[in-house]
Amino acid sequence: MNRQRVITWSLMLGAIFPDSDVVREFFSHNPMLMLTWHRSITHSLLCLPIWTVILAGLTRVVVKWRKWEATSFIALCGIWAIGILSHIFLDVLTTFGTMIWSPLEWSRPAWDVLFIVDFTFTAIVLIPQLVAWIYEEPKQIKWRALLLWLVFLPAPFLVAKIGKNVGAPISDATILAAIVLLTALFLLPVVRGGGLRVGYVNWNRAGLVVAVGYIVAAGYAHHVAFERVQAFTAEQNLQVETIGALPLPPSLWHWDGLVRAPRGVYEVRMDLSEGFFQAMKPGAESFEPKVIEHTYYPDALPNQWIDEARQLPEVQKVLWFARFPVTRFHKEGDEAVVEFSDLRFPHMQPGRAASFTYRVRFSSNGSVIAKGWMGR
Repeated sequence: MNRQRVITWSLMLGAIFPDSDVVREFFSHNPMLMLTWHRSITHSLLCLPIWTVILAGLTRVVVKWRKWEATSFIALCGIWAIGILSHIFLDVLTTFGTMIWSPLEWSRPAWDVLFIVDFTFTAIVLIPQLVAWIYEEPKQIKWRALLLWLVFLPAPFLVAKIGKNVGAPISDATILAAIVLLTALFLLPVVRGGGLRVGYVNWNRAGLVVAVGYIVAAGYAHHVAFERVQAFTAEQNLQVETIGALPLPPSLWHWDGLVRAPRGVYEVRMDLSEGFFQAMKPGAESFEPKVIEHTYYPDALPNQWIDEARQLPEVQKVLWFARFPVTRFHKEGDEAVVEFSDLRFPHMQPGRAASFTYRVRFSSNGSVIAKGWMGR
């Protein structure tokens, strides 16, 4: 374990460290921790100096104990800080929200540039590292390349399935293009050892450059999508409480515009590729679509059951977390059912509730029979 490996491991573990907060969920039966605890103090910019000092100190202790070569304590603090900051930055880019100012403030900033699990961005970051691994050992490149190609080959079909479920279908041409690209990345450089002429570091540098480019492109796409949502609110003359343009898998072209109004949530599904390719045609004058189609999700009319459900501590936490909440109510025999959904999270199947839906069931005498997340 030389100095460079200590630095590499410290940087990698620093990038992983913020999600160590999920360990608490393994030892707790509190279903609200995902909302109130995850992405809080371990993702906090205010707590960052504390974590870097503690983790750098532990690293020095381990290095001294194992008699490994290591860098200075100050340098280790900087390395751990870079790793943790990279995680926080990428989390803030997503739609889930990250409590970067905790414990001073428990708000959840979210820049809505990347989907919570962005498959395209993940592939851009991961594949160059795997390709570099293929050519690390010249005698093993053939079986390594074939192994990774076989592992990744089903990925485009899986992503297409997920995209279809959330209302952002991916065309067969796109699936075919992804397969061809994976084949080119994993297998073509093996021919005559072409991949060996690209250094290990250069593969990773190329991945970093493309990843940064993708974030910039996604940021611009978010800007275009948000302008369309604003145009929709102006067209409908809506009283806006909350507004956002959220990415859908694979997230660069597909966006979900959401507007919280006093009586419900308006949703505008967008495919930016249509407007983009239309604008590329000769004589095109506008990037904007002529008609903005939307879906409206009204809140249930107020009643005593909804009022009682809102008084529950768990429901108050759900409503604190939700950016685009919708309240539903229905009767099942003598029982009353109240549901609170956050439309920020896509509908996995038509006719089903959004992924984050909390349900409260009352008996005819007004007592709570059951409460909890749907589907869990």
